[in-house]
Amino acid sequence: MNSDSTPHQSGARSTPATRPRRIVLTGFMGSGKSTVGPLVAARLGWAFVDVDDVIEAEAGAPIAELFARHGERHFRDREHQTIARLAAAEGLVLALGGGAIERAETRALLLTSPGTLLVHLEVDLSTTLARCAGTEHIRPVLADQANLARRYGLRLPLYRTAHVSIPVDALMPEEVVDAILDAARPG
Repeated sequence: MNSDSTPHQSGARSTPATRPRRIVLTGFMGSGKSTVGPLVAARLGWAFVDVDDVIEAEAGAPIAELFARHGERHFRDREHQTIARLAAAEGLVLALGGGAIERAETRALLLTSPGTLLVHLEVDLSTTLARCAGTEHIRPVLADQANLARRYGLRLPLYRTAHVSIPVDALMPEEVVDAILDAARPG
């Protein structure tokens, strides 16, 4: 991981040609998507939506239950459909679930959708463990650290395909917001 806190371009685009109409946050659990997303939205006067919250509300069940009842493939299908619908909106900051980036068609949609800035909030695995300690009851994957490390290793290169990656381990939420807004400025 890049140890400095300077955003770096990781996708095909260096800076947006025009101001994005939506900002999509991706990253591993504990990266701060749900913390900084509402702050970015407030600064822009936009809405904030967490994809997992929408899925739970529409399904009437927690995500862990959806996984248990229907399996991961069914959940990822529903997740992709929800992201595709929400990513068509303007004036929106959208936080993805940590695994959404694994699906190639979801990545392609977010990377090629005009007006979308896909931002990766990059954390070290040790930061994830520290920030998520005590949430094992809602994040059962934390109990199996070998599996967690495997997932992190699988997802990190996918996250880094985002238009921009921001190392957030040492940043306060407002500093992350500033970095996201700097990345969203037309160049």
